[in-house]
Amino acid sequence: MVTKINSLSFFLSLLLLFSLSIAKTPPRPRAFLLPVTKDAATKQHLTVINQRTPLVAVKLTIDLGQRFLWVDCEKGYVSSSYKPVPCGSITCKRSLSKGCVESFVGSPSPGCNNNTCEQSPYNPFIRTSTIGELAQDIVSLQSTDGSNPGKFLSANGVVFDCAPSFLLEKLANGVKGIIGLGNGYVGFPTQLANAFRVPRKFAICLSSSTTSKGVIFFGDSPYVFLPGMDVSKRLVYTPLLINPVSTAGSYFKGEPSTDYFIGVTSIKINGNVVPINTTLLNITKDGKGGTKISTAEPYMKLETSIYNALTKAFSKSLAKVPRVKPVAPFKVCYKRTSLSSTRVGPGVPPIELVLGSKNATTSWTIWGANSMVAVNNDVLCLGLVDGGVEFEPTTPIVIGAHQIEDNLLQFDIANKKLGFTSSLLFGQTTCANFNFTSKA
Repeated sequence: MVTKINSLSFFLSLLLLFSLSIAKTPPRPRAFLLPVTKDAATKQHLTVINQRTPLVAVKLTIDLGQRFLWVDCEKGYVSSSYKPVPCGSITCKRSLSKGCVESFVGSPSPGCNNNTCEQSPYNPFIRTSTIGELAQDIVSLQSTDGSNPGKFLSANGVVFDCAPSFLLEKLANGVKGIIGLGNGYVGFPTQLANAFRVPRKFAICLSSSTTSKGVIFFGDSPYVFLPGMDVSKRLVYTPLLINPVSTAGSYFKGEPSTDYFIGVTSIKINGNVVPINTTLLNITKDGKGGTKISTAEPYMKLETSIYNALTKAFSKSLAKVPRVKPVAPFKVCYKRTSLSSTRVGPGVPPIELVLGSKNATTSWTIWGANSMVAVNNDVLCLGLVDGGVEFEPTTPIVIGAHQIEDNLLQFDIANKKLGFTSSLLFGQTTCANFNFTSKA
């Protein structure tokens, strides 16, 4: 009998300890966040991540479709947790690398190791790439419940690429690399999803202001902005499409694109269909065609025939408003005082991107705040750029950063769909209204 009582007591003690250990274990975060600022000089959208051992704050330019994170390892990269990715490793193979770095001489250092996986970091602002070594290091990110910032948590082995200092040319002042949010195994969103075990999705909300912060969420919603609005409830969804051929500035043969494409089937101005060659809107087997979203392009870039048709229709709908002398790179400009003001920007005709199949009613509407650009205090211009008959990459519609400011976009990589809100100004909030100051 004594033995049975002791055994029962021992079992109950273990059960109590187990319960206490569970109670002390904090719940796994649903999401993480990064603040986003807009650089006044370059119009690039920037963020800061904490990387290395000891942690260093690294300022980066955001490139929505780029394949991976890359940083300057040539000047001042010091970290005891830095690890080059070996040639032939699983990580190297999943990055789709077909190269191996084996020509360095001298003492090994970050960016200079033999038998390492080769990748090509790319700077879209100077359209230049070079050879770099793929590596892994610690990254620390701030968690969030979707309403407030929480604790910082660290993940080891986050993949990035080492680049030389010259590749920083034309990046914003103080920037040390580019954070690639592209749809690929070594893209930053997938890296974080694997490291922190959060859903493979992210949401980006760029502020139009150069003095207020926007935000990127990695993981699940809600996405709550002041005054207490969960903007995830405003999301409308459309499929994300895969381009079978890379549209990156540098890549290995056979790579699919890591850019985010959506299925625009037609364009309307003031509800009227713009006559364009719709065959250009289909993605071909050789990677041409389609519509992608980019933060590297500051403004919507269109193939010449689409540009001409769209600007003609837009101008016709404002025929009673006198135009003024164009201001490069724009061709359709108006005196600011000639246009009315609305909740969603200048009172101009909405541009409607019709999405999905021919019978679909889903559309992304671009209102005045996202279609017009204030080039100075007196002049507003239609923020579209003529990309030429065949520009690189050969994508006829590229939705630029200006068009997505104060819109929340959720890229659900796992489920291959894009959620979009159109302008948050309709909801009387902006991307600058996430509360970064409160503690969870």
